[in-house]
Amino acid sequence: MKNKKLLVSVFLLILVSTFFITGCEKVPAGYVGVKVYLLGSSKGVDSEELGVGRYWVGINEELYLYPTFTKTYVWTADYQEDSETNESIDIQTKEGLTVNADVGIQFRVEPEKANVLFQTYRRGIDEITDSVLRTAVRDVLNRLASSMTSDMIYGQGRVELIEKSTEAVKQEFAAKGIIVERLYWIGTMRLPDKVKQALDAKIEQIQKAEQRENELREAVAQAKIEKAKAEGTANQIRLESQQLTPLMIQKMWIEKWDGKLPQQMLGDKSTILVPFNK
Repeated sequence: MKNKKLLVSVFLLILVSTFFITGCEKVPAGYVGVKVYLLGSSKGVDSEELGVGRYWVGINEELYLYPTFTKTYVWTADYQEDSETNESIDIQTKEGLTVNADVGIQFRVEPEKANVLFQTYRRGIDEITDSVLRTAVRDVLNRLASSMTSDMIYGQGRVELIEKSTEAVKQEFAAKGIIVERLYWIGTMRLPDKVKQALDAKIEQIQKAEQRENELREAVAQAKIEKAKAEGTANQIRLESQQLTPLMIQKMWIEKWDGKLPQQMLGDKSTILVPFNK
């Protein structure tokens, strides 16, 4: 009888221990947890965020984890990325042309606002990333791109577009507990083949024109240098010629004289010409 009671006690202890262990959930490093009551009068969000550690989560409770580290996600057309569906973003230009692009985002959750984040969206971080963040980024890109032509977006304007979009998304989610660090393009944009070929040809012509303009500027600059050198040489010669006096000319002649006296025969007499100074 005693053995039977002992076995029952051990069984109950194991059962309770197992239930307690399985009812515990962990908030790992780099995350903040929010406990949600699903039933009863306490239905709603726990008023206190949960830091790193293990916590008892009952049958009518659920724990949501939000990253406090920088999380990177990409919305791409590649099924081998983070999603099995095409998550790339379509952007409408000023002409009504559709440009398709892969976009990445880096963000994190502000620990003190984890409750606010759940109260706002009632979703986990994956659902927020897939739907809420992606929709916001798509809307901002389209709003800003509506005033830009396709060649602007495909060319130099793409940097301005992504930078302005980043600032707009940052402002939208700051009060909700999501700190958006940056948006960025992944690879090149996708356009209809004919449009892409036309834009590539236009960009090539612009680059060639800029190259010719640079070559012309270099040629003009080199011509000015050569002209300045020539004018400098001419001025030096003119200056030296202006400084030559009869006395300096005679001195130069004497310095070059080899010491031989020139002779000239006049009649039957020889006349010796000797240089002299007046």
